[in-house]
Parts: sequence; structure tokens; C-alpha cells
Amino acid sequence: MQTQQTDRLPLTDCRFCSLVSQANGEDPIGTAGTYDHWIIMEIPQPWPENIFEEHPRIKPLLGLFQELVVKHGVKLRPMLIAPDREYSHPGFTRFLYYYRSTEMFSQFEKQEFVVPDEETTALVTAILKQLMQQPNDLSKFQQYQQQTNHIRELMVCTHAQVDLACGRFGTPLYRRLRKEYAPASNGKLRVWQTTHFGGHQFAPTLVDLPQGCLWGHLVPEVLDLLVLRNGSVSDLRQFYRGWAGLTKFEQIAEREIWMELGWNWLDYLKAGEVLAKEEVHEEDRASWADVRIHFAAIDGSISGTYEARVEVNGEVMSTLNSAKEMELEAVKQYCVSRLVKVD
Repeated sequence: MQTQQTDRLPLTDCRFCSLVSQANGEDPIGTAGTYDHWIIMEIPQPWPENIFEEHPRIKPLLGLFQELVVKHGVKLRPMLIAPDREYSHPGFTRFLYYYRSTEMFSQFEKQEFVVPDEETTALVTAILKQLMQQPNDLSKFQQYQQQTNHIRELMVCTHAQVDLACGRFGTPLYRRLRKEYAPASNGKLRVWQTTHFGGHQFAPTLVDLPQGCLWGHLVPEVLDLLVLRNGSVSDLRQFYRGWAGLTKFEQIAEREIWMELGWNWLDYLKAGEVLAKEEVHEEDRASWADVRIHFAAIDGSISGTYEARVEVNGEVMSTLNSAKEMELEAVKQYCVSRLVKVD
């Protein structure tokens, strides 16, 4: 096993974790996080590092968030987006709720509400209680629901208070997407600034909803391909963090299938399972895993299963946070050593 060294970048000249990660060849695949629910709310900037603990409209919700995640095991990602002069309405707060509706799926279902500011906490409370199958008054918010299922949302982390790299590299990427791609979409694409959703070392990093794909180390040259899907998927390989509908090792296998089948793969219903993996204290640090990915066309015309062996093929030195003096650590890198279609 070879370990790539950091001599490709003079660390004394750099304080951005994403530059270290990129220069040392860290592969972002398998870092997308696994979520069944996304709860996304407009909150004006600036966003302090601990905004979820400090903001008066969010702080009352922390207990419910923790109960859902810890007690009920719900895979939930809360995020904040910055109001936009074109999209947003003074005195009202936008709320986006994406959720996995079935075991096999291709993209998240969406509900969007634009509610008076003073109703925000009550709306989120109602949705969280619904997730816990507790009595709630969600029905009273139907008057505020928006019909926006035709809109694709690109969300770029610019949360510099959590990590400087997200502000330094996320902000110009957001501005380019917002200025060039959103206006050209005829109302089918919106672009947002968001609070952090993990993976500072991959800044600029982006979530593509309702698809649920995450991207990192993005550069302007691939935006046409990412947004318009007008070329070979292989040119996006090095920027793909994974699909949030799968777990880490499933995500690594899924990228290989996507590279083989092309853009149509994104439209297939998918589900994954880990058949076996190395038993270690921290599961995501296993050296190998055998996974299975099931897929089917929405109309049922095509279906099948892939099996894959995912295993470590080296290490790189990286860091999780930007700082003047960085703490580097070895990060395992993975490859798919076997991929077969089994039916």
C-alpha cells in the first residue's frame, strides 16, 4: 500500500483544507452522508458557527431534532439557505422538505412552504412530529404550500464561519451558478447559498436536489456538464461525493455503475445493501466491503442487481479543517475491485 505524501503542496503557504485535499488527490466518493429527510429553511445571513443553537427560530427545535436522530434513528439533515432577492418574500420564510418515500427511489419527494416568519417554528415542529408519528397540526399550513416540484435546487455551501474554505471557494461558485445558470433555466433551476453539510475539505461542495447527489472540489469548467448533462459522465467522476440514498460503501460502488451506464442511471430507482465488511470499531474505516445495488426503471421495463467488492487501495494525507497550522491525517482511499451484474 502506497501513501501519497504532501510534498505536492507547501502547507506553510496554505490554510485551506480543500486545497490540501485536492492537491494530494483525495477522492471525495463515499462522503455524501446518508439521509432520508432534508429540512431546509431560509434564515438571513450572517450565520455564526453555532447558528442552530443560537437562532431564536431554530433553538426551540433542537430537542425534536435530537429525539428524531438519537431516539428514533431518523437519517435527517437540517440546513439553512440564505434568502434571495428574486426568490424570497419579505416577512415570509421559505421551507423545503425533501423525503425518501419508498425503499427504492431515484430522487427525493418535495414539499415547499412559504409561511409568515412567526409561523416558521410551528411549521417545522409539525413536520418533525409527523415524522415521529405524533399528533400535529400540519394540515393548517396547506394554504402556504407551493407547487414547485418542477424546480431543481442547487445548494452551495458558503458557510465561512464554520470553515474558511467554504466561503473562499463556495461563494464564487455560487455566484456563477446563480448569475449564469439559474436565469437561463426558464424557471426550472434555483441556486442557493447554504450552511455547512459536511465535507469542508471538498469545498466548493454542492447538493443537487431533488436528485440527492453531492459534489465536491468543483471547478467552473465542469458546471455545464453538471447542470446541463451535455457530455460524458466520466468527466464528473473525480467530483462526485455520492448519492445520499446510499451508505458509504454503496456510494463507492454506485459511482462505478453510473460510469458504465451513463446519465440514464440517475433516473433508475435504486436501493443498496452491505452484504459483508471488515469488522472494525469504526464501521466507515473498514478496509473492504461487499455490497449489492438493486435498480429498476420507473416503468418496470428494466431491472437488475449489481454486486461489488469495495476495498482500500491506498491512503492520502488530508485535513478536515482550514487553519494556519493544520493537523494532517491519513485517509483511506477505496476502489471497486470487482463489479458484476448478477441478474
